[in-house]
Amino acid sequence: MRIPIDPAVVGELLADGSGIPPLGRPVRGLGVINLEPPLFDAVGRLLGLLDAPDEIPVLGPLVLREITFRLLVEPAGARLRQIAAAGAPAQRVARAIRWLRDHFAEPLRIETLARHVGMSPSALHLHFKSMTALSPLQYQKRLRLQEARRLMAGDGLDAGEAAFRVGYESQSQFGREYRRMFGAPPRQDVAALQAEGEPVHQ
Repeated sequence: MRIPIDPAVVGELLADGSGIPPLGRPVRGLGVINLEPPLFDAVGRLLGLLDAPDEIPVLGPLVLREITFRLLVEPAGARLRQIAAAGAPAQRVARAIRWLRDHFAEPLRIETLARHVGMSPSALHLHFKSMTALSPLQYQKRLRLQEARRLMAGDGLDAGEAAFRVGYESQSQFGREYRRMFGAPPRQDVAALQAEGEPVHQ
């Protein structure tokens, strides 16, 4: 089987740094490894979702995120860490990701973020999109919508309060962008999540 690795997820996990070893000596970019039990188990659960297609939209991204994390923390993950963190631009983008995760509810000025990580706005936009497949503004929007979804499904907030908490000034804009990302209006999406009893993660 072939499992694509999302650069945005790699960037987030490297930015968080939790349990991920630092870069060591350079390694070859191609290799064959044995799967360790935790990674093998995660891959098995991903395959198991083929028997439950209705669960794929909710659980699929979570299992893929776990697989990516398992790859990064295992010894063979040095290849992936080396590819993702090669060069100063990638390290600066990782700093930008950390800043966005800590301040996603605040207004974003690309010039300010670029200055914070020591890059020009155009260079930041280019390297950020290369590493995450999103622009900084798109990445911030995704963080906001994911947190709003968690606040509504997990903490019981209504759409207006959740939108305000994550930095939206316009509830209609929030509703449009939420539906575009999750495929349903906030109330309908959250009701479906709660009916299924699925946990909601940021």
